[in-house]
This record gives sequence, structure tokens and C-alpha cells, in this order.
Amino acid sequence: MKYAIILTSETSYPLAETIRKELGETNIYTKAGIKGTNRISSINDCVKDLFGQSEAIIFIGAMGICVRSIASYIKDKHTDPAIVNVDSTGRYAVSVLSGHVGGANELTKRIANITGAEAVITTQSDNTNLWALDTIGEKYNWVTTTNADNFNEPLTAYVNRKPTALLLDVVDEGTQFMERTVAGHVKIYYRYEDIDLQEYELLITVSPYLYPDAGIAVISYHPKVLHLGIGCRKDCNPEGISGYIAGTLLQQHIAIASVSSISTIDIKKDEPLLRELQSYLGNIPVHIYNAEELKDIEVPNPSDKVKEVTTVAGVSESTAIKSSDGGPLILEKQKGVLSQGNDFTFAIAVERIAIRQGHIEIVGAGPGDPDLISVKGRYFLEAADLILYAGSLVPVELTYCAKQGAVVRSSASMDLEEQFDLMKEFYDKGKLVVRLHTGDPCIYGAIQEQMAFFDKYNMSYHITPGISSFLAAAAALESQFTIPEKVQTIILTRGEGRTPMPEKEKLHLLARSQSTMCIFLSATVVEQVQKELMEHYPPGTPVAACYKLTWKDEKIYRGQLKDLVKIVKENNLTLTTMIVVGDAIGNREGLSKLYSHQFKHLFRG
Repeated sequence: MKYAIILTSETSYPLAETIRKELGETNIYTKAGIKGTNRISSINDCVKDLFGQSEAIIFIGAMGICVRSIASYIKDKHTDPAIVNVDSTGRYAVSVLSGHVGGANELTKRIANITGAEAVITTQSDNTNLWALDTIGEKYNWVTTTNADNFNEPLTAYVNRKPTALLLDVVDEGTQFMERTVAGHVKIYYRYEDIDLQEYELLITVSPYLYPDAGIAVISYHPKVLHLGIGCRKDCNPEGISGYIAGTLLQQHIAIASVSSISTIDIKKDEPLLRELQSYLGNIPVHIYNAEELKDIEVPNPSDKVKEVTTVAGVSESTAIKSSDGGPLILEKQKGVLSQGNDFTFAIAVERIAIRQGHIEIVGAGPGDPDLISVKGRYFLEAADLILYAGSLVPVELTYCAKQGAVVRSSASMDLEEQFDLMKEFYDKGKLVVRLHTGDPCIYGAIQEQMAFFDKYNMSYHITPGISSFLAAAAALESQFTIPEKVQTIILTRGEGRTPMPEKEKLHLLARSQSTMCIFLSATVVEQVQKELMEHYPPGTPVAACYKLTWKDEKIYRGQLKDLVKIVKENNLTLTTMIVVGDAIGNREGLSKLYSHQFKHLFRG
């Protein structure tokens, strides 16, 4: 089992059972003969057996019993299980052993949340909101190395707030976290040559590159962002090639630990060299591509001979680029021959999204309430160099979290060309641009033409989804938009105005299903909307006109479909109004079977 609970106080069994149910994969051990537990004769013998078998041991009882029981088995924080002690009343949960590396600190917090206890954690980095440098690499799939004889030395320098330089020359989730949470004694750099090492006692790098001896303590994290492309003669003898490639990467100051995949063309998929390399590099994935997938990739070192055989200009370079999603080569084609007739080539590309360059994040702002943006969306707003928001639809309050020095502009008065020019200006300077759209960008967000522009200029972009106003409408109306056995479909659509609707999506055709319908952007054509809906919905069907959902001046007007025009006109509703129609509005009839007896098994731990 993953977790073991050693219960030293019989009266605390209900507490142990609560923890077991929540954690799962847990056995309870006790000297008392309690049904459903494992009976033991000796706590010491139990600990001896469990110490090498369980990821974590949770003691429930006196701390003294816990400490004396584990004392003789403690060896190393990298191999010892996590040990947590919970007092018999469930008031305190204490991280005892293997706090960071073994996960005791995280487990302690989780148990405290389960039981309502106070988590007691004495690790300095946790209590000072500093990074756990000994485990952060594992969290973000980075390979960790150091030039120190004892890893505790640079860790101690960091937690003692010695001057620290942080080099981030790629970008991923982990580097974004570090940028958001950097401590005051740490200064961030994006180029090694900008660092004056004489000013620092510790250097931390997150990089796929190897840098010269800094003369100070260094912790290096190598993220998995490199892709190795391979080409070779038929039946190439693999002997010595893996070591040769590793040596070449070392000479080029490239960390082999950052290689995340191997790739080649399909006619080479059975080559022994691939299996040898995969084993040498820790069984990383192998990607096989056909000529059709590679034919449009331009390579710097094309070969007529390779093209004659494969129809591809170059195997190693094109497959490396393909695996990196179009990222650049940091090591162009290298040729090697370690024995007669066993020619091979290799190249290295860096993942496109890992390149520290300009980037555009299209962020869904949610329906209006600044607190309904996603956590990830807020992070981007806080980090952005330019925030371009849809001013007529997005409350300006959403931009108040912008960092000092950021440029915040409304696009309400700009045409598309002006918006593109402004975003590209910041992008070309290597800046982070946030394009902030109302609701979720994929629903009437007008992002398609923007993405076409970004694609045209090969710009890096990504979409962070947001909460749509139709979800805010369901919440405001206190309604479940699906009713068991009656309504199981939600239609998101709009009335026909200046922009024609496709013939098959005319409102009166969609209305035939009598589903819950959420109609965007249609208050100005409400007469036509009501007319089409009434072709199939009964006149008494519930409707709601929802104005500025979740904004400070939100207004909800309810009624029946036959009065929809009157509701909209009398209340002067125009923009930012959603019309909802359907029997699901305010419905309290119909019982979901999900919580019935026949489905109880779905909720068992």
C-alpha cells in the first residue's frame, strides 16, 4: 500500500478511518483487534516491515512513540519514507521526517485539510515561502545537478538569503512559477553574459545549456526541451555512437539531460541505433515520421542523396524540427562515421514553446466579475508587458493587477490593423502580450482572424480559456440547464442581425428541439428572436434577459416567451445582454439518478 497508518490509540480509530478513506491506498495497523484493520503484535516490528515498503507512515498518537519507533531505521532523506504524526485528538498534524524529498510536508498539509488540524511544518523554506530547491526539479521534470560536494551547501546559502542569481534562458511552467514567486535576495537574468558573478554567492540556472565554472556554488536544472533527430545508413552498427553524440553535445555546451525525445523517418524505424540511443538516454520517447509529414520542413543542410532515397531534404534536421513543433536547431546536422559503412547524422532542436521570446496569450476574462477570471489568466495579467483588452465588453478593473511599467490599452477604438501593429511591436521586442477577451475567447470572441495573423508571422501564442457568460447566467438564475429525461442539450447561438446566420442554423430550426437556448448578441433583434422561437416553444416557456452578468450593475429580468420583446424594450437592454429560454430556468422538478442507490459505487473511495 502507498500509505500506512499506525494507530496507537484505539479511541482514535474514527480519525484513522477518515484519513484512510480520503487518502485511498491505505492500510491501518493497530494492536487492538478492530475490524477492518491489520492487527500487529509490536509497533516496532511493524515499523521495521513498513519502512522499506510504504511511501509514507502516519502515526496517530503520542509523538514520543513515533520518534522512538522510527529512530533506528532512519538512513537517508532520499530513501526514508515520509513520516507524519497526528495527535490522538486530531488537533495537530506534524511533519516528522523526509519533509521535502519524501513528501511529508505536502502530506501533512493534506491530512490537516482532511481533519481540520493545524499543520506543523518546521522546514525553513516552507515557513519563509522560499523555493524547495531540492524538490522543485522533480516537480517540473527538470534534471538537477550541482557543482557542490554536498547539495546542502547551496540549499543553505539560499534559505539563508545569500545573494543569488537566477538564470532563466528558456520558459516553461516552472520558470513562470519562479518568476512569479521570486524572493527579494534573488535577481533574475535571461542571459548568462549579463550576470556579474562577483556580486553573488549562489547561481541557479534553468537551462538546456552548460555554462563555464562560475567560481561560486551552482544549482543547475535541465528542463526536457530538446529533441534529437537521427539519420543513418541501413543496418548501422550502433556501437559507440551514443557516447559519441553525448561527447559532441558536451563540447557544444548542450546538456544531454535536456533531451526529451529521439526522432527519425519511418524507413529507419527498425534501426538498432534507435533502440541503443533510447536505452542510453533513459528510455525517452521515439517519434517516427513519414516523408509526407516532413516534406515541407526547410533544413539548413539539405542532401540530394538523402532526398533521392527518402524524398526528404534531410532526416536528422527535419525530424528534430518536427518533434520540437517547429523550434529552431541549436545544433545543425553533425556527421559521424565510427566504422566503415556505418555513417550517421544527428541534430538538436529546442522546443518552440520553450524559447524565451515574444509571446501572445489570448486570455478569457470571464463574464465580468474580476474574481471570475482563472488563476492562470490572472498570472498572465500580472506578468504581461502589454495588456490589450476589449474595453467595450471587459471591465477595466480586470487590468488593475498589471505590474508596474506594463502598458494597458483598450481596443475599443482600434481597428484590427492597429491592434496587430501594437501587439507585434511588443512581440518583436520579446515581450509578453495578453489579449484579453470577454467570457471564453472561443465563443464569439473574434480570435480567428487574430490567430491567422499570428500564424502568418509565425508568432508564439496560446489560449487560456475563461468562464463563459452562459455559465454565469445559469448561476445567476440558480438553474441547472439540463433536466433529467427532459432537457439534455444546451444551445449557444445568436439571432440574425447584420451578420447572416447559416441556413441550417436559423433560430426557428434550432428551436425545434426545445432545448435550453442561450442567445448571445441579440437584444437589438429581439422581435425576430421572439418570432422564431415561438414557432416551436410554447408562449409560456420561461425566459430571462440577463444584462451585464456578474458586473456590479447586473440586472436579471424573468418572464414568459410571449413577453420577451416587452421585457427587453421596457428595460432598454442592448449590448452585453444574454437571452435564455427553456423549461430549465428555475426548474426544481426531475431527480438525477446519479445519487441513487444503483450509482453509489461511483463515490466509494
